[in-house]
Amino acid sequence: MTPEKRKLITDSFSRSETLKFYKADLLEVETDFVSIKIPKMEIMTRKAGMFNGAMIASLVDVSSGYAAVSHYEEDCYVVTIELKVNYLRPAMGDFLVSKSYVIKGGTKISVIRTEIYVQHEGSDSESHVATSLVTMMKIK
Repeated sequence: MTPEKRKLITDSFSRSETLKFYKADLLEVETDFVSIKIPKMEIMTRKAGMFNGAMIASLVDVSSGYAAVSHYEEDCYVVTIELKVNYLRPAMGDFLVSKSYVIKGGTKISVIRTEIYVQHEGSDSESHVATSLVTMMKIK
């Protein structure tokens, strides 16, 4: 990935009002791979303390979008065509971490696999809580 492309992605990430609201951190950005970390906030959880499924789906969508953008050399904009999430277990933890991989990058359509994990404060160990397959279309 060129330094210019990396800067386009990191600048876009820091301008996003949604990601500011989520207090999200861009952990890693490479060609065909993006990882994002989000701390738990009360608004993101169910009464039992686990992350809400909608929060997980939102993270899947955002992370997959940035992964799709990372695939293309030029500046571009992508939209979601299809998003499927399989919730594997309750997301009990202090952080959500996404890992998004472009598994097929075409000229207009990309397919991304995004895995979601939870982490606990002070630990690097992860528990796999969701897996997803997302299709994105480049519109610019």
